Formats: sequence, structure tokens, C-alpha cells
Amino acid sequence: MTATAAYRVTRVRVLRSEWSKLWSVRSTGLALGATALLTIAIGAVIGANYTSGNGDGTTGPVQFTLLGIQFSQLIVAVLGVMVTAGEYSTGMVRATMAAVPRRLPVLWAKAAVFGATAFATLLMTTFATFLLAQTFLNGTDQEAALTDPGIARALVGAAAGIALIGVISLALGAALRGVPAGIGAYIGGVLILPEVAGMLPFGAVEDAVAYFPSRTLEALMATGSEADLLSPGVAFVALCAWVAVALGAAGLLLRRRDV
Repeated sequence: MTATAAYRVTRVRVLRSEWSKLWSVRSTGLALGATALLTIAIGAVIGANYTSGNGDGTTGPVQFTLLGIQFSQLIVAVLGVMVTAGEYSTGMVRATMAAVPRRLPVLWAKAAVFGATAFATLLMTTFATFLLAQTFLNGTDQEAALTDPGIARALVGAAAGIALIGVISLALGAALRGVPAGIGAYIGGVLILPEVAGMLPFGAVEDAVAYFPSRTLEALMATGSEADLLSPGVAFVALCAWVAVALGAAGLLLRRRDV
């Protein structure tokens, strides 16, 4: 009984295992480091070369300084796919599921560890980018402070939005079991589909597009209210719903299929 209890599978141990696996591959540090450096560098370049009147007048200071976050979103999404689909390509998933026969705790642990890691990295990145860019934007029409209404909330929203989209990509990787297929599904479903659907001349479709992950991210990054975007609260709930659906589908397939 003592030996059995000592090696019992628990949620904490599964989380610890997934944490170790996440950081045992070089791609994690490289991808997250590239995410931070790219976003900060683009924000600094934009801020250093901006003069009042060069903008379109509709982009808020957070969206303006975080233009590089679009590239970071792609990097985080690819990393999310690799966290799950990568185990299938190497065959390591067989050892993982043998250690945790119930399977679903592995998926939840991967999502929790990756989502928390991505959010922490992006949160530091968004605040650092904004503060650095604002050192160049002092006195321009894009000048803003963290204490201004909506600024801090938009920075946190940008980090949370991209982290949640990364978890959606993680679920796609788990469901499709292939890195190319997972990345393709992310590009087609998250990036391209909303743009194509938005061009259709139907009001109902246009309203529905506002609830797609990429558009909810825009709403989370907005510092003011825009007519074609959801409110930040509604956008966050919608994005969490997408995460729940994606993880639910991935979990169902994980339970029904052989490893």
C-alpha cells in the first residue's frame, strides 16, 4: 500500500511532468524568447520613427505599439501545436499515456502549463513593449500612460488573448495529431476563415465573425469602444468558450482513439 501510494498519479505530479517536458525541449525557450524580442523590437522601432499625424487616427496606443504581437501570435500558436502534436511525431505520447492511463489529465495539464507560461511571457512582453515605445512617443498623439483609462486592461487583454489562442492551437494539435495539420488548421480556421467570412454580404455572418478568436483578440486590445468589436468582457467570455470547445473536442477524440 505504501509503495502504491508513493507512485500514485496525481494532478500535481502530472502538472510537474508536463512542466518538465515543456522546458526540456529547446524550441520552448527559443520560441518564447523570439516572441518577446520580436514584439519589443518592433514596438521600439515604431515608436522611434513615429511623428504625430502619421497614424490613421483610429488605432489606439496599445494596438499601435503592439503591432508586432501579430507575429508573436503565430509563434505562440505554432508552439502550442508542437506541445501536443510533437509527442505524436516522436512517439513519446505512448510513454505519456502509459504513465497516465486516464489520458484526459495529460491534456488539461498541457493546456494549463502552456497557457500559464505563454500568458506570463506575453504579459511581461506587452508591458515592456508599451513602456519602451512610450519613451519615444512622448509629446505625440500616441502618448499614453499605464494609468490612462483602458491601457493596463488592454495590455493584460492582449497577453491573455494570445495565450488563449495558443491553447486553442494546442487543442488542434492534440485533435489532429500532426504538426503540419495543426498549423494548417490554425492558419485556415483562426486567421483566414474570419477574413473570408467577413467579406460575405450577410449581416448575420458579419455579426458572427465578431465572436471569432482573432476578432475577440482585437476587442481585448482595444482601449475604447469600437462599433464593430465586442466589449472586452464579452470578447473574453467568447474566447474562453472557443478554448472550452477546442479542448472538449480534443479530449473526446483522445478518449475514443488509440494512441
